[in-house]
Amino acid sequence: MIPDIETQSVEAIKIFQEQKLAEALQYLDAKSKFYKTLFKSNNISISEIKTIEDLQQIPVTTKTDLQRHNTDFICVDKTEIVDYNTTSGTLGEPVFFPLTENDLERLAYNEAISFATAQVTKTDVLQLMTTIDKCFMAGLAYFLGAKKIGAGIIRLGIASPAQHWDSILKFEPNYLIAVPSFLIKLKAFALQNNFNLNATSIKRIICIGEPIRQDDFSLNALGKKITENWNVELFSTYASTEMATAFTECEVQQGGHHHPELVIVEILDEKNETVKPGEVGELTITTLGLEAMPLLRYKTGDMVKAHTKFCSCGRQTLRLSPVFGRKQQMIKLKGTTLYPPAIQNVLNDVEFVIDYVIEIHHSRLDLDEVIIKTLLQNPSEDQKEKLINVLKSKLRVTPKIELASAEDLFKLKQSKGGRKPVTILDYRKQF
Repeated sequence: MIPDIETQSVEAIKIFQEQKLAEALQYLDAKSKFYKTLFKSNNISISEIKTIEDLQQIPVTTKTDLQRHNTDFICVDKTEIVDYNTTSGTLGEPVFFPLTENDLERLAYNEAISFATAQVTKTDVLQLMTTIDKCFMAGLAYFLGAKKIGAGIIRLGIASPAQHWDSILKFEPNYLIAVPSFLIKLKAFALQNNFNLNATSIKRIICIGEPIRQDDFSLNALGKKITENWNVELFSTYASTEMATAFTECEVQQGGHHHPELVIVEILDEKNETVKPGEVGELTITTLGLEAMPLLRYKTGDMVKAHTKFCSCGRQTLRLSPVFGRKQQMIKLKGTTLYPPAIQNVLNDVEFVIDYVIEIHHSRLDLDEVIIKTLLQNPSEDQKEKLINVLKSKLRVTPKIELASAEDLFKLKQSKGGRKPVTILDYRKQF
């Protein structure tokens, strides 16, 4: 189930996208209060924007724009809205994203072709281990995509490891859709209860929300922990509410494939210019085919690399690297630049680290400061010193370590009051 456009030449894909871009610009100029104002205030004639390179003439849109002018982005009457979604609010005030009937169909199409990229067919059964309620677009997308492709889906959602295993043993799904860190708990429960992991129905897992691969596409520490003694195939997928589009790995597992019929991709530097090939930049998207709230040159905040080498799966589309981190969460620690996922990857690889929360602060000298609050297997100063040495050797800098209880960490993870527990708490004043 590979859409024809995704097997066309790079040149043909570009021509196709530029035709869709012209339609998108006309729609925004007619329907979007925010973009009509943007075009007028910047003396932009949309008829002069003919190529993807011409997009450089248009200012970017940011999360702050969405938060300050949310309703100005909406292009349809309230009577046309059939579904209400919000962002998670991890890095600020949640944003409302409405969907029309056609937008729901686009969302279903996106997830169906994304599932197909991860080898899902109509003979498969998927168990959904994330919420479908609370105005969460992703859970809805997974359900609609499975329905469109003809696969079965078990909407168990957020539940205990015991409940998930009960469902697995009862309904025998062969795919899971899950946040990777929860899979560690699922696996631990199985081992504690003497389940034979490799005798169950689960053969493949679609991993959402957290990276499972390193820059070279090999499994990172979290990915290795999941697959250790568990013969399952992992597929990584990346998406966001703002673009209502997913980038999912194919069987070659060399990055998340772009769907050019749904979104235009730019990867930009600090000056909002396109980065050189192979460089890390901020993923910036222009949505195609959305009715209720399309976006133009929206900076997602996610730092990635693009891979353009031909993929042996037959798709000619670009592929995204694992997300290096959120631009807003970039840390300058003692002269070294790093992102929280790099710290998470080290912590996930240390056997005696049971759980953790990463806090980011400004010090009294207005410098970045990182405090890792962690639950260790045998809490002691010796084990704490071992962890400090590991972090220093892997990161070249040493965050502060504070020992914490399971109860303390649970409260911290729930402190944002969002749809999902958080392991990164950024208290710096610019946020």
